[in-house]
Amino acid sequence: MAQVISDRRDVDFVLHEQLEVGELAKHEKFAEFNKKTVDLIISEARNLAIKEILPLQKVSDEGCVFDAGRVKVPEEFHRANKLYKEGEWLAMSDDPEWGGQGMPKTVSMAANEYLYGACNSFMLYNMLTHGAARLVEIFGTETQKKLCLKKMLSGEWSGTMLLTEPEAGSDVGALTTVATKNDDGTYSITGNKIFISGGEQDMVENIIHPTLARIEGAPPGTRGISLFLVPKFRINDDGSLGEFNDVVCTAIEEKMGIHGNSTASLALGGKGQCIGTLLGKENKGMSAMFQMMNEARQMVGLQGFANATTSFLYALNYARERIQTKHLTAPPDSPPVAIIQHPDVRRQLMIMKSYVEGMRSLIYFGGLCYDRIAIADSEEEKEKNDDLIAVLTPIIKGYITDKAFEVCSHGIQVYGGYGFVEEYPVAQLLRDSKIFQIYEGTNGIQSMDLLGRKLGMKGGKPFNNFLEEIKKTIEKAKQVPGLEQIVANMETIYAKYQVVAVEIGKASRSDKALNAYAFSHPFMEATGDIVMAWMLLWRASIAAPKIGKSKKDTAFYEGQVKTAQFFINTMLPVTAGKLDAISASDGSAVEISEASFGGK
Repeated sequence: MAQVISDRRDVDFVLHEQLEVGELAKHEKFAEFNKKTVDLIISEARNLAIKEILPLQKVSDEGCVFDAGRVKVPEEFHRANKLYKEGEWLAMSDDPEWGGQGMPKTVSMAANEYLYGACNSFMLYNMLTHGAARLVEIFGTETQKKLCLKKMLSGEWSGTMLLTEPEAGSDVGALTTVATKNDDGTYSITGNKIFISGGEQDMVENIIHPTLARIEGAPPGTRGISLFLVPKFRINDDGSLGEFNDVVCTAIEEKMGIHGNSTASLALGGKGQCIGTLLGKENKGMSAMFQMMNEARQMVGLQGFANATTSFLYALNYARERIQTKHLTAPPDSPPVAIIQHPDVRRQLMIMKSYVEGMRSLIYFGGLCYDRIAIADSEEEKEKNDDLIAVLTPIIKGYITDKAFEVCSHGIQVYGGYGFVEEYPVAQLLRDSKIFQIYEGTNGIQSMDLLGRKLGMKGGKPFNNFLEEIKKTIEKAKQVPGLEQIVANMETIYAKYQVVAVEIGKASRSDKALNAYAFSHPFMEATGDIVMAWMLLWRASIAAPKIGKSKKDTAFYEGQVKTAQFFINTMLPVTAGKLDAISASDGSAVEISEASFGGK
């Protein structure tokens, strides 16, 4: 039977064979999450995704309806949202004190793969709610937590992130929203926010808006930004809803994709009645918001990956069913065969498979790093995994979403002309995927973060630890018979990458800084290629010794080795060329005058 959204066998492989998530159950914190429980959770998430959320994908493309400040989501969303809340899926890995299930983050990533792959437009409401709730949990007062946290993590209320303004997009420090302190310690908020995902909707009775604003008299730029909790409806001391809080939706955007998620423009305090409470400390809003943004960036990587794995399985199933043209080596009068028999289609499917499986391993591994922090016996172990998350975040957000869009493009190509027709599902997946490269910090910004911050963070120790993790996998793979060639090829490119990383790091701190940053995105891409090869080699080193041990699994394990072989022998040589270009650091992109671009 053909699978949809995700390959369950591969999900199980990463959880239980590659990352050995069952080992977490040896620790008191995760004692109840043994293999049987983990498998049950994934099965339940898969059932909900396929039966209730996947049907929303086509419906979501019809979009939301804006009417006089109110937004209606597609009607079918309401039933799915009710079931999602009843299953307590929003707070899978959160503290049980606030209504969470306390499961390992690695497991929640696997469950979310199915849920987001089913319909990203629907799940985006929940993603922002979870991030906003985490801000309340980490920075909120006891009163703020008591009033908001359980209702947010249960899905009864939703949450957003109010950063962007018409003149303050990536340059958040240019925001003009003002907070004026009141005698009772609250603040009157005045300003306009745009591009607010889920900023207005009718699935919940209240929406909590963590909002960046500048207190009157605060320093300019990001140093003077504070974070406030601004509800759509004010909250009484007993937790009941009070009066409307002067947060008015003035419009929703007509977008290229994710039509089922409302992207709102919000006017705060147009009538002078918008009240917020300080979340965290004055002038520390950006550092607090980054707490949410880092989690959001990792989840955006999962969003992109979820679309990619869904597109891959659609394309794979279609290629097995679509009969077209005889086999290339068959006699002239032979009947046509399924297009999966044609070499170029197989090449595209292998590209898709390589990226999807590498992405899955990387995203789950990121979750495992969080779980290792949760059970760490020492501060050193916590710091090591926290640093690894920091280095990997721009790769998870930036590289994965870039390649997810590429995978979705291949999905259309495998379908041929039918892929370009909206009747089939892969066109929408491509359109929906574009935003993942843009929001929560464009991928250009992710590359600058990797080069400008993560490469030299703490004197380069975290980045060197990241490189050491890759080296450990290479050394282990050397001991596995049959992997000699791909290990050697991987090691050659890895060594070259290390040299280039040092070169571009030095250049970014020199008078050649502009040249270096012109190559920050190619450097992120090369880094991502190395990470994909790392994950696929890791997989192959586990799978290779198991080939032939079980007839049922032999094809799967052989597939792991072939996928690593394909990526390392076919894709990594291209990475070598990228590294040559980065090393040469041609300056034409920064040296060309603006007038020389033409257009006038």
